[in-house]
Amino acid sequence: MLSITVRSASAGGRPLAAELSGINEVPGSGDPDGNGTARLWLNQGQAEVCYRLEVADVILPATGAHIHAAPVGVAGPIVVPLTPPNASGVSSGCVNADKELVKAIRQHSENYYVNVHTSDFPAGAVRGQLSK
Repeated sequence: MLSITVRSASAGGRPLAAELSGINEVPGSGDPDGNGTARLWLNQGQAEVCYRLEVADVILPATGAHIHAAPVGVAGPIVVPLTPPNASGVSSGCVNADKELVKAIRQHSENYYVNVHTSDFPAGAVRGQLSK
């Protein structure tokens, strides 16, 4: 069960990062000019994922942002919804997530990705695999 409570992003917890690009989206391609970064901080003990997303060269504000479960080249299910970037291309906060999910993301970050959706790329404008 996932509950969403957005708070300010903090640097506490295990850091992960992703470089976001339109060419990483599957199936098909996302926004060819789109790019950005995702920074995550995982706190298993508090069952919390904090994040900061920054995107550029996409239609803003974004319409969605998520952490998905899948390796490179595969589209996977949403496991953690995030607040989409605003008209400035930025979003940040903290959301509650199941402790076992936070542990799985921390231990196997390569099997999870962040993507951001826009009105012209509703299936995903930019995507990046998480890494330590």
